[in-house]
Amino acid sequence: MIRLCMSLIAITTLAAPPIVIRNANVLTVTKGRFQGSILVRDGKIIEAGPKVMIPEGARVIDADGQYVMPGIIDPHSHIASESTNEGSISVSSMVSMEDVLDPEDIAIYRALAGGVTTVAVMHGSANAIGGQCSVIKLRWGRDAQGLLFDGAPPILKFAMGENPKRRGTPTQIPGVPSAAPRYPATRMGVIDVMRQAFLEAAAYRDSWRQYEAKRQRGEAALPPRRDLKLEPLVELLEGRRLAHVHCYRADEILAVLRLAQEFKFKIAVLIHVLEGYKVAREIAEAGTGASTFTDWWAYKVEAYDAIPYNAALMLRKGVLVSLNSDSAELMRHLNQEAAKAVKYGGLSEDEALALITINAAKQLGIERRVGSIEPGKDADLVVFDKHPLSNYAKVLRVMIDGEFYFDRDRDMSRRAELEARKKALLDRAREREKRQAPSRRRPS
Repeated sequence: MIRLCMSLIAITTLAAPPIVIRNANVLTVTKGRFQGSILVRDGKIIEAGPKVMIPEGARVIDADGQYVMPGIIDPHSHIASESTNEGSISVSSMVSMEDVLDPEDIAIYRALAGGVTTVAVMHGSANAIGGQCSVIKLRWGRDAQGLLFDGAPPILKFAMGENPKRRGTPTQIPGVPSAAPRYPATRMGVIDVMRQAFLEAAAYRDSWRQYEAKRQRGEAALPPRRDLKLEPLVELLEGRRLAHVHCYRADEILAVLRLAQEFKFKIAVLIHVLEGYKVAREIAEAGTGASTFTDWWAYKVEAYDAIPYNAALMLRKGVLVSLNSDSAELMRHLNQEAAKAVKYGGLSEDEALALITINAAKQLGIERRVGSIEPGKDADLVVFDKHPLSNYAKVLRVMIDGEFYFDRDRDMSRRAELEARKKALLDRAREREKRQAPSRRRPS
């Protein structure tokens, strides 16, 4: 028994060999670029520079002529989730995307193939105050728990504009012939829903503070009844949760910034924010970030005034800007979206890459772990065959926490094998159906 336990300890403590990616064009994002090597051990970047000593027993990957950058971070996505909106009510802050994570969503693997390593899985925008969101790493092959980004600050989703007002969309109530449309039905109603919820949350917070004060004085007191809808809002008021707000129009951006000022909480990120360039100074003064598209517009009335210079204009006004996908397809080429910010706005290489790496990491509160190539950070790395801002660049390898979760050569070589296995399974299923099918002969 002792021998067995010792063997198990030896197996669990056996560390994977270090990995050295050498001769690469390294794009650190925060510290410029250099040609050299990166040493990875125990899931962390240990050293990165022009000259790195190769430890004994290390796995060496020659990246001569290739480019290595930090893993791409998408701060607004809806992949890897079984459902997106709890659209039956206007305030759904009690629901959580963590409860519906789908680790088998093929979009995870496809995003990996585009160099994405970290994603914020967001509740949808059907509610003025939506649900709790999950930050995940795209560890393809792990279970739902294994996807979660440990230590990422919690997020609560809000939405302005057309989506939450749900005009003309009645709530479907079983047994009720014709239910009335769900409130709110106007833009002013959206702000009212938010304000009312924060008033309730502030009162709920005060009731708990009064209870704790009585306990401190040794007085007998009953605790307030827990309210799972209000608890995330209290966390937001106390600075323990981040607010991400879906919005488009300048007037709505100003409205929600005023609401945050009224209740003394900070909005971490305005999402999409296509008219952000109109009120960039106000966004910067509020210390709020912006996560936008590059050239998506006119897909609905709210998006008519969008311009491709939005990201650059906000950035020049002092706003922390990132790019998001809101799409499983767009996510696969966020590097090309960053390149558009060079064309439209004249951003530098590092400024453009920061839009999809370190800036997004800061907006999610995880910049100490990911977003740039620096010693001590998680080894989330992407290897491109060409410069990632090139339209012709392809992802060759993707590393998360020091493990390769995507390898283009391996993917291509396995395709014939997987097709053969698929064909064999289908043939076997057809044969089983034939054997089990009833006789079609007519009775005599």
